[in-house]
Amino acid sequence: MPNSSLSTSPTGTKKIILLSPRGFCAGVVRAIDVVKIALDLYGAPIYVRKEIVHNRHVVDELREAGAIFVDELAEVPGGSRVIFSAHGVSPAVRKEALERKLNVIDATCPLVTKVHLEAVRFARKGYSIVLVGHSNHDEVIGTMGEAPDCTHLVEHPEDVAKLDLPDPNKIVFLTQTTLSLDETRDIIAALKERYPAIDGPGAQDICYATENRQIAVKAVAPLCELLLVVGSQNSSNSRRLVEVCEKSGVPAYLVDDRSEVRPEWLVGVNNVSITAGASAPENLVEELLAFLRDEHGFGEMVEMEIKEEDVRFTLPSELSEGAMRLHTISNANPVGPRP
Repeated sequence: MPNSSLSTSPTGTKKIILLSPRGFCAGVVRAIDVVKIALDLYGAPIYVRKEIVHNRHVVDELREAGAIFVDELAEVPGGSRVIFSAHGVSPAVRKEALERKLNVIDATCPLVTKVHLEAVRFARKGYSIVLVGHSNHDEVIGTMGEAPDCTHLVEHPEDVAKLDLPDPNKIVFLTQTTLSLDETRDIIAALKERYPAIDGPGAQDICYATENRQIAVKAVAPLCELLLVVGSQNSSNSRRLVEVCEKSGVPAYLVDDRSEVRPEWLVGVNNVSITAGASAPENLVEELLAFLRDEHGFGEMVEMEIKEEDVRFTLPSELSEGAMRLHTISNANPVGPRP
């Protein structure tokens, strides 16, 4: 847990506070594994609808390995194999894949699937669904597609006053999994004030990894002068980490990698904290740490662990049998020097 000694260095050297947990969540690990295993099993090309996760480096690496990323299924040749991204898709996309006889591998994060199932369940009961999230985000588009006629998107607390719902006693709220905890809390409070009978899921929809990374940023904010978040600009959970830190009064910047760090950010800074969004690879964090040490004199590093994460998700059923076969073959033919 954090303590005040982290904010000062007895040696007078510049210090880095490395946050933990950071980087890949279980859903991202699963999604990336899905693409890699599919390529190993079936060979290239493997088509992926949208970015498998929102990180430029991950997408580029998988593209080089043989994955072909497309925006819509119309770009996938009929009968081909296609992977749905971790953010999920609407029933309309699933129907299109079926009609075009595509071989689908679904890499949707199980936590996103949970929200989809909640939307279906409440829609069948005749509820109006208020979805808290960001318009045009892939996850939100997929969730709204489950019950488009009764789902209403709310992005900010002030949007609640604009709602016009038919039955104030049959309303439920759901949330995008990668939102800011504080912003979501404010919106839900506004919803409950206007609609006292509003219902919600038994447990919050915000992903455990999103929550843990935001809690860590809040803990370190009083102890640092600057926060650098490794992640891509289209990563919702990474952008929320920047917002959480800025709300605490500490400057924060989102960088894809070390090349995007601007020297003026570090002028007069002796204490910088580093974290990474849930879709950012650890090697990018390591490169940033080396850059700050070797080129900007941050000679001391301490790691601040807020919570240990041990969540794991199983592979999609479409891949689990093939992955087991690969594992068996690998063990039977080990790579390395023979005795």
